[in-house]
Amino acid sequence: MSLAGLAVATVLTLFQLGVLDAVWEPFFGDGSRRVLTSSISRTLPVPDASLGMVAYLAEAVLESIGGRQRWRQRPWLPIAAGVVAAGLGVVALGLIAAQVVLVGAFCTLCLVSAAISLLVAALAAPEAAAAVQALRQRHPV
Repeated sequence: MSLAGLAVATVLTLFQLGVLDAVWEPFFGDGSRRVLTSSISRTLPVPDASLGMVAYLAEAVLESIGGRQRWRQRPWLPIAAGVVAAGLGVVALGLIAAQVVLVGAFCTLCLVSAAISLLVAALAAPEAAAAVQALRQRHPV
């Protein structure tokens, strides 16, 4: 899922950089253009979608390291993945709210990215919780 998110964020970044003239928008007319060129999207010195690229890439790398028992053997890996995934989820909710409240338009690929972020967070949470529990058992407070 993180790689799918990376692909979507890459397309959005390429549009924001002017490499692509348009992004796929089957539902909301000029919504994608309005969202991706809004003042909110330009508050940072880099395209905001590029931060999503970095986060999705970090999540993909963290999820690919270790085996099935990594929550027990290397608990910091699923905890780190959980932190990145939680950040993706929180930002996704904020970006959805911004589309509704501040921009007044929707972007299909932005909503797809948000859905992926929330799914990644939901999928990462159980392993991160197991890793935290394993650490607590090893090092009781």
